[in-house]
Amino acid sequence: MVSNEFKRLRSRLDRTQKEMAQLLGVSVKAIHSYEQGWRKIPGYVERQVYFLLSRTLQRTGKRKKCWDLLKCPEEQKIRCPAYEFQSGDLCWFVNGTQCGGNIYDSWEKKMEVCRRCDVFLEMFDDMQGC
Repeated sequence: MVSNEFKRLRSRLDRTQKEMAQLLGVSVKAIHSYEQGWRKIPGYVERQVYFLLSRTLQRTGKRKKCWDLLKCPEEQKIRCPAYEFQSGDLCWFVNGTQCGGNIYDSWEKKMEVCRRCDVFLEMFDDMQGC
């Protein structure tokens, strides 16, 4: 996540820098540094921002499950935490998912794939141009 995207998502959540800092458990100075591009946005902060936003967007309607959209075979589904916890709209949030049969060992590597995935894109599609 880059600084201008962070700022845009904070705005989409309708939070001040102080409110966002409280939500994320970081200092206001950290929020300011993220938005100015002075500090790299940690994976745990990015993950929580997307989660909060997904819950706001979830109110607008029912989302399809990842295993349906990606047509996962049964043997892959039963080994996937997203399926186990019935979190098919949050597969991008759940570590250890079986995306394409691969398990990614870090949030950053996982998000490289998730940002191009139909499940993630469908979740955040109404944000284009925000």
